[in-house]
Amino acid sequence: MQFTRLGSSNLQVSRVCLGTMTWGKQNNQADADEQLDYAVAQGINFIDTAEMYAVPPTAETYGSTERILGNWLKRHSAKRQELVIATKIAGNGLSYIRGGGDISGRAIIEAVDASLLRLQTDYIDLYQLHWPNRTTPHFGKQWPGKLKFSEVNAEQHSDQMLDILQALASCIQAGKIRHCGLSDDTTWGISEYLRLSEKHDLPRMVSIQNEFNLLHTKDWPYLIEHCVHADVAYLPWSPLGGGMLSGKYLKGQRPSGSRWTLMQRNGLFRDTEQSRAAIAEYVELAASYAITPSQLALAWCHQVDGVTSTIIGATSLAQLQEDIQAFSIPLSDEQMAAINKVQKRYPMPF
Repeated sequence: MQFTRLGSSNLQVSRVCLGTMTWGKQNNQADADEQLDYAVAQGINFIDTAEMYAVPPTAETYGSTERILGNWLKRHSAKRQELVIATKIAGNGLSYIRGGGDISGRAIIEAVDASLLRLQTDYIDLYQLHWPNRTTPHFGKQWPGKLKFSEVNAEQHSDQMLDILQALASCIQAGKIRHCGLSDDTTWGISEYLRLSEKHDLPRMVSIQNEFNLLHTKDWPYLIEHCVHADVAYLPWSPLGGGMLSGKYLKGQRPSGSRWTLMQRNGLFRDTEQSRAAIAEYVELAASYAITPSQLALAWCHQVDGVTSTIIGATSLAQLQEDIQAFSIPLSDEQMAAINKVQKRYPMPF
C-alpha cells in the first residue's frame, strides 16, 4: 500500500480510502466488519463516512453508517491511532437534518458532537463540509446557464465561511477534530476558505473530495491544478461513476441489489446513449489489458497527477478485493493514451 501526506496536514494516508456509504442500506454490520477487517489488513488506514449516510439518504438511515463504523472502532480501539477517520457535516436541503438549514458555526458544534457519539471515538481526524451553502455545479448541475454566479452574494457566503472556520477552530482547540476539509466545492470555494484562514489565523482546509471519474472529469485540470499548488489534497469520490464504469448496467441490466435498483437522488442522469457508448469502449479496452473494467477505471484515476487518495466503496468483499487490486496495476503510457483517446471522444457523456 502506498501512502501520501493529506494536503498541508501532518497526516499520512493510504492512496486508497475506504468509502462507507452503503453501510446501513445495502450492507449490514457484519458486511461492514468484513470490509473493514480486509481493508485494514491490506494497509488501508483512511476511512471516509458522513452523518448523512447511508445512501440514498433518508430520515430512517440518517447516521446509521457512522454508528456501524463506531461499533467496529469500539471493538478495535487498539487500532484507532493508526487510522485516519473522516466524516462530514450535511449541507442544507434535508429537512430531517437540523431543519434543512445551512451549515453554520452552531451547526458544526452540534454535528461534531453527534458524530463523535455515533463513531464512539474521542476525535475525528478529518472533518469535512459535505456540500457548500451556495449552489455549485455538482450533482448534475454542471451545464452552462443553469447557474448564475453573478447573482450570488459572495460577501454573504464569505461571512458564513468565516463563521464556519471559527467553529472548526474551536473544535480543533477542544481536541474534537484534527483537521478540516471540503467536499463538492469549487475552485472559488477552496480559494476563499484559504484566504479567510490566512487573514484570520484560522484552520486551513487540507482537502477536498469531489466526484471524479472517466465519465466526469470537470475538475481536470483547473481545480486539480489549484489543489496541487495550494497544497490541498484531492480525493475523488465515485471513481466508478456510481458503478457504471464496471459495465454492469450496459444493455439495460439492473443486477439485483445494485444501486440502480434503489431510488436515485437525481434519477439515472448518467444513463445516456453517449455514456453507454463510452463505457462499452472502456470495457473493450479493459479486456485487451486482461483486467476488469472497474480496475481500468480505478487504475486510471490513481495515476492522474494531483490525485491524493481515491475513495472506493463496495457492497461485497469480492468487489472490494477486485477494487483494491486495481491500485497495484500500473497502466503504461500507451495504455493511458488509449484511455485518453476514448475520453476525448466522450468528454462529458451525459
